[in-house]
Amino acid sequence: MSRPRKRATVHDIAAAAGVSRGTVSRVLNGGYVSTEARAAIEAAILEVGYVPNNAARTLKMRRSQAVAFVALEPHSLFLDDPNIGSIMLGANAALSLADHQMVSLVVESARDTERVARYLSGGFVDGAIVVSARTRDPIIKVISDLALPAAFVGHPPELSESIPFVGIDNVDSARTITARLAASGRRRIGMIAAALDRDSGIDRLTGFRTALGTAYDSALVADVPHYDYGSGVKGMRLLLEREPELDGVFAASDAIAAGALEVLREAGRSVPGDVGVVGFDDSTWAVRCQPQLSTVHQPAKELGSFAAQLVLRQLQGEQVQTGGQLLPTPIVWRDSA
Repeated sequence: MSRPRKRATVHDIAAAAGVSRGTVSRVLNGGYVSTEARAAIEAAILEVGYVPNNAARTLKMRRSQAVAFVALEPHSLFLDDPNIGSIMLGANAALSLADHQMVSLVVESARDTERVARYLSGGFVDGAIVVSARTRDPIIKVISDLALPAAFVGHPPELSESIPFVGIDNVDSARTITARLAASGRRRIGMIAAALDRDSGIDRLTGFRTALGTAYDSALVADVPHYDYGSGVKGMRLLLEREPELDGVFAASDAIAAGALEVLREAGRSVPGDVGVVGFDDSTWAVRCQPQLSTVHQPAKELGSFAAQLVLRQLQGEQVQTGGQLLPTPIVWRDSA
């Protein structure tokens, strides 16, 4: 007696068509794919004898009314970073107005990525907002393969054009505030550059280098891992060791600038008298510092709200604009430079 033939799956279609399971899912669910991909998938469906499981499909189409907020940060920084908190609050406010629940997921390790990938694929959430993705971060492929309605805050280079993002112009913002610092008469300007494994960190360093032109000195760039106070302490000590006559500092975040100010105080250097210091974010750090920080205003709550709305529009069946939306970042000039 012959065994009944195993039911063909989405995985079988993807293997036969030479495409990802996410692409197959988009075709089966009425989403957009290229003409070539659609033709290959339709041929593969006939080849493997795929028959839709209508009961499972009906169950799958039931909405959870929940959206994941995926933050790719060390757990300690997730709690300490006021920007992440503001982005999350902005997203939650927009989701709440639409009667959706937000589920916070923190990814720090490869194991976290695997766990979150299983969760996202389990039907527990309808979409995802992703914050702080690194260059070549595996979560980018996870989101793409699942064809999950999603939006990124920031723009990692590998992000598919089909996934929308919202962000700021980090290059121009960093260039503008560095140029203003230089215009105040500073001649030996260094940078505490953080998070060079993601687009925001790379872009802020690019803007700093562009503003200084021929005055740029790579020895006056301290590379630190995170946008946190401890990295500011470490970076400022490195800069003073390399150039005791430093008279200007661009810190890649306000938290970093706060750490830098502490080291300058310990070294007996006055701010802004001896050294002008500028930050980035206009977070709560900026107004808690003494002197208060000159900085770039990052509209964190608006970024979160905009990202949430992008996901909600996709859930409503709208075709959102491909590419990204950049929000304005005015300079806030206070007393530190």
